[in-house]
Order: sequence, then C-alpha cells, then structure tokens
Amino acid sequence: MAFPIKVCVVCHEEFELRPDKPGFANRCPECSASDEQLDASTRSSADAFDRQGQSEVNAARRDAMRNLLYRKDS
Repeated sequence: MAFPIKVCVVCHEEFELRPDKPGFANRCPECSASDEQLDASTRSSADAFDRQGQSEVNAARRDAMRNLLYRKDS
C-alpha cells in the first residue's frame, strides 16, 4: 500500500505521509523535527516565585468562582 504524497507547508517539498511520522501531517519530517527542537528549547522551567504567584492567582480564582456560584441571594 502506497502512502499519500503531501506537500510541506514550510519548505514546499513533497513527502510521504506515514503513520509513524512525528509532528504535523502537513509538514515534512525535517521541518517537524526542527519545530519540535525549537519548542523544547524555548520552554523554560518556572522558578519558585512564578509557581507561588500562579498558585495564589489560582486560589483567588477558585474563591471568586465559589462566591459567584454559591452565594445566597438575600
């Protein structure tokens, strides 16, 4: 069974779309691999201050939603 031939949206070259190909279905394996490496390198780990700030924001958000949903109308 032949695999379908697609055209890469990044480099405009033809490639076979295989079931085990990593990345996007409209990009060739070379462009998908470079995109995945770029994503991995741009991710930064959050330090303790960022995590604490996010935790406080999430707690305030939960409290606000709880107040809106469960407050008693008098």
